[in-house]
Amino acid sequence: MEDESEEGEAPPVTAQIDNPAGNRVIVLIGLMGAGKSTVGRRLAARLGVNFLDTDAEIETAAGMTIPEIFEKHGEPAFRRGENKVIERLLQDMSKGTPPGGVLATGGGAYMDPQTRENIAHYGVSVWLRADVELLLRRVARRNNRPLLKQGDARETMLRLRDERYPVYALADVIVDSVEAPHEEVVDMIIEKLGVYFAHPQGQAQ
Repeated sequence: MEDESEEGEAPPVTAQIDNPAGNRVIVLIGLMGAGKSTVGRRLAARLGVNFLDTDAEIETAAGMTIPEIFEKHGEPAFRRGENKVIERLLQDMSKGTPPGGVLATGGGAYMDPQTRENIAHYGVSVWLRADVELLLRRVARRNNRPLLKQGDARETMLRLRDERYPVYALADVIVDSVEAPHEEVVDMIIEKLGVYFAHPQGQAQ
Protein backbone atom coordinates (compact mmCIF):
# COMPACT_ATOMS: atom_id res chain seq x y z
CA MET A 1 0.00 0.00 0.00
CA GLU A 2 2.27 2.76 1.19
CA ASP A 3 4.51 4.18 -1.48
CA GLU A 4 4.31 1.19 -3.76
CA SER A 5 3.43 1.40 -7.43
CA GLU A 6 0.56 3.84 -7.08
CA GLU A 7 2.14 6.73 -5.21
CA GLY A 8 1.46 9.28 -7.92
CA GLU A 9 -1.92 7.87 -8.86
CA ALA A 10 -4.91 10.05 -8.07
CA PRO A 11 -7.46 8.51 -5.70
CA PRO A 12 -10.73 7.39 -7.29
CA VAL A 13 -13.64 9.79 -7.05
CA THR A 14 -15.86 8.73 -4.17
CA ALA A 15 -18.83 10.19 -2.35
CA GLN A 16 -17.82 12.40 0.54
CA ILE A 17 -19.11 11.47 3.97
CA ASP A 18 -19.12 13.16 7.34
CA ASN A 19 -15.64 13.36 8.81
CA PRO A 20 -15.70 11.75 12.27
CA ALA A 21 -12.49 13.61 13.22
CA GLY A 22 -14.05 17.02 12.59
CA ASN A 23 -11.35 19.69 12.50
CA ARG A 24 -8.65 17.47 13.99
CA VAL A 25 -5.81 16.19 11.80
CA ILE A 26 -5.89 12.43 11.17
CA VAL A 27 -2.24 11.40 11.54
CA LEU A 28 -1.28 8.03 10.07
CA ILE A 29 1.65 6.24 11.70
CA GLY A 30 3.32 2.89 11.14
CA LEU A 31 6.33 1.17 9.64
CA MET A 32 7.42 1.65 6.03
CA GLY A 33 5.08 -0.23 3.74
CA ALA A 34 2.08 0.00 6.06
CA GLY A 35 0.09 2.00 3.51
CA LYS A 36 0.17 5.46 5.08
CA SER A 37 0.57 7.44 1.85
CA THR A 38 -1.61 5.39 -0.48
CA VAL A 39 -4.41 4.85 2.02
CA GLY A 40 -4.05 8.41 3.32
CA ARG A 41 -4.78 9.89 -0.10
CA ARG A 42 -7.90 7.80 -0.45
CA LEU A 43 -9.04 8.57 3.08
CA ALA A 44 -8.66 12.30 2.46
CA ALA A 45 -10.56 12.04 -0.82
CA ARG A 46 -13.38 10.13 0.87
CA LEU A 47 -13.66 12.72 3.64
CA GLY A 48 -13.21 15.72 1.36
CA VAL A 49 -10.17 17.06 3.25
CA ASN A 50 -6.56 17.89 2.41
CA PHE A 51 -3.79 15.29 2.36
CA LEU A 52 -0.11 15.86 3.08
CA ASP A 53 2.86 13.49 3.27
CA THR A 54 5.63 14.54 5.64
CA ASP A 55 8.37 12.85 3.59
CA ALA A 56 7.28 14.72 0.47
CA GLU A 57 7.16 18.01 2.41
CA ILE A 58 10.64 17.38 3.84
CA GLU A 59 12.05 16.63 0.39
CA THR A 60 10.52 19.81 -1.00
CA ALA A 61 11.89 21.93 1.83
CA ALA A 62 15.37 20.36 1.65
CA GLY A 63 15.61 20.19 -2.12
CA MET A 64 16.81 16.58 -1.95
CA THR A 65 15.39 13.11 -1.48
CA ILE A 66 15.12 11.34 1.88
CA PRO A 67 17.96 8.93 0.99
CA GLU A 68 20.13 11.91 0.03
CA ILE A 69 19.36 13.63 3.34
CA PHE A 70 20.31 10.47 5.25
CA GLU A 71 23.54 10.12 3.28
CA LYS A 72 24.59 13.76 3.53
CA HIS A 73 23.40 14.75 7.02
CA GLY A 74 22.69 11.48 8.86
CA GLU A 75 19.56 10.18 10.57
CA PRO A 76 19.71 12.39 13.72
CA ALA A 77 19.70 15.56 11.61
CA PHE A 78 16.86 14.17 9.50
CA ARG A 79 14.79 13.41 12.60
CA ARG A 80 15.28 16.93 13.97
CA GLY A 81 14.08 18.41 10.69
CA GLU A 82 11.24 15.92 10.49
CA ASN A 83 9.93 16.90 13.92
CA LYS A 84 9.92 20.59 13.01
CA VAL A 85 8.14 19.94 9.71
CA ILE A 86 5.45 17.82 11.38
CA GLU A 87 4.78 20.49 13.99
CA ARG A 88 4.44 23.14 11.27
CA LEU A 89 2.16 20.95 9.15
CA LEU A 90 -0.09 20.17 12.10
CA GLN A 91 -0.42 23.85 12.92
CA ASP A 92 -1.10 24.82 9.32
CA MET A 93 -3.61 22.01 8.72
CA SER A 94 -5.52 22.79 11.91
CA LYS A 95 -6.06 26.33 10.57
CA GLY A 96 -6.61 25.31 6.96
CA THR A 97 -9.66 25.36 4.71
CA PRO A 98 -11.23 23.08 5.64
CA PRO A 99 -9.47 22.67 8.98
CA GLY A 100 -8.04 19.26 9.73
CA GLY A 101 -7.06 16.77 7.06
CA VAL A 102 -4.96 13.62 6.74
CA LEU A 103 -1.22 13.59 7.41
CA ALA A 104 1.00 10.59 6.56
CA THR A 105 4.18 10.46 8.65
CA GLY A 106 7.49 8.65 8.31
CA GLY A 107 8.00 5.43 10.23
CA GLY A 108 10.23 6.97 12.89
CA ALA A 109 8.32 10.18 13.49
CA TYR A 110 6.00 8.90 16.23
CA MET A 111 8.99 7.71 18.28
CA ASP A 112 9.74 11.30 19.29
CA PRO A 113 7.89 12.34 22.51
CA GLN A 114 7.47 15.95 21.37
CA THR A 115 5.98 14.82 18.08
CA ARG A 116 3.54 12.55 19.92
CA GLU A 117 2.55 15.50 22.10
CA ASN A 118 2.00 17.71 19.05
CA ILE A 119 -0.09 15.05 17.36
CA ALA A 120 -2.21 14.65 20.49
CA HIS A 121 -2.73 18.42 20.63
CA TYR A 122 -3.74 18.94 17.00
CA GLY A 123 -5.00 15.59 15.84
CA VAL A 124 -5.80 11.93 16.30
CA SER A 125 -3.20 9.21 15.75
CA VAL A 126 -4.04 6.14 13.66
CA TRP A 127 -1.58 3.23 13.61
CA LEU A 128 -1.69 1.12 10.45
CA ARG A 129 -0.47 -2.13 11.95
CA ALA A 130 0.89 -4.76 9.59
CA ASP A 131 2.69 -8.09 9.65
CA VAL A 132 6.42 -7.90 8.90
CA GLU A 133 6.19 -10.40 6.03
CA LEU A 134 3.60 -8.22 4.32
CA LEU A 135 5.70 -5.10 4.89
CA LEU A 136 8.76 -6.76 3.39
CA ARG A 137 6.83 -7.76 0.26
CA ARG A 138 5.63 -4.21 -0.18
CA VAL A 139 8.92 -2.39 0.39
CA ALA A 140 10.80 -4.83 -1.87
CA ARG A 141 9.05 -3.16 -4.82
CA ARG A 142 11.00 0.07 -4.28
CA ASN A 143 14.57 1.02 -3.49
CA ASN A 144 14.13 4.27 -1.57
CA ARG A 145 14.30 3.08 2.05
CA PRO A 146 17.56 4.28 3.68
CA LEU A 147 17.13 2.16 6.81
CA LEU A 148 16.78 -1.02 4.75
CA LYS A 149 20.07 -0.42 2.97
CA GLN A 150 21.97 -1.02 6.18
CA GLY A 151 22.41 -4.79 6.33
CA ASP A 152 19.79 -7.50 6.00
CA ALA A 153 16.34 -6.04 5.27
CA ARG A 154 14.45 -8.68 7.26
CA GLU A 155 16.65 -8.22 10.34
CA THR A 156 16.27 -4.46 10.10
CA MET A 157 12.48 -4.68 9.78
CA LEU A 158 12.24 -7.06 12.73
CA ARG A 159 14.39 -4.73 14.83
CA LEU A 160 12.25 -1.75 13.88
CA ARG A 161 9.11 -3.73 14.74
CA ASP A 162 10.46 -4.61 18.18
CA GLU A 163 11.56 -1.02 18.84
CA ARG A 164 8.58 0.81 17.45
CA TYR A 165 5.47 -1.32 17.89
CA PRO A 166 5.27 -0.75 21.68
CA VAL A 167 5.31 3.01 21.02
CA TYR A 168 2.92 2.81 18.06
CA ALA A 169 0.55 1.01 20.44
CA LEU A 170 0.03 4.36 22.20
CA ALA A 171 -1.95 5.56 19.17
CA ASP A 172 -5.58 6.59 19.60
CA VAL A 173 -6.80 4.22 16.89
CA ILE A 174 -5.31 0.95 15.64
CA VAL A 175 -6.24 -0.45 12.22
CA ASP A 176 -4.76 -3.61 10.73
CA SER A 177 -3.24 -2.96 7.30
CA VAL A 178 -3.93 -6.19 5.48
CA GLU A 179 -3.73 -7.52 1.94
CA ALA A 180 -7.03 -6.02 0.87
CA PRO A 181 -8.27 -3.27 -1.45
CA HIS A 182 -7.25 0.17 -0.22
CA GLU A 183 -10.87 1.26 0.07
CA GLU A 184 -11.54 -1.50 2.60
CA VAL A 185 -8.76 -0.17 4.83
CA VAL A 186 -10.22 3.32 4.43
CA ASP A 187 -13.60 1.95 5.54
CA MET A 188 -12.00 0.43 8.64
CA ILE A 189 -10.26 3.69 9.54
CA ILE A 190 -13.46 5.71 9.23
CA GLU A 191 -15.40 3.15 11.27
CA LYS A 192 -12.82 3.12 14.08
CA LEU A 193 -12.51 6.91 14.08
CA GLY A 194 -16.26 7.02 14.62
CA VAL A 195 -15.92 4.66 17.59
CA TYR A 196 -13.03 6.64 19.03
CA PHE A 197 -14.76 10.01 18.86
CA ALA A 198 -17.90 8.52 20.35
CA HIS A 199 -15.76 7.37 23.30
CA PRO A 200 -12.63 9.57 23.13
CA GLN A 201 -11.24 8.41 26.48
CA GLY A 202 -10.52 4.94 25.16
CA GLN A 203 -8.51 3.44 22.30
CA ALA A 204 -10.28 2.16 19.19
CA GLN A 205 -8.79 -1.07 17.91
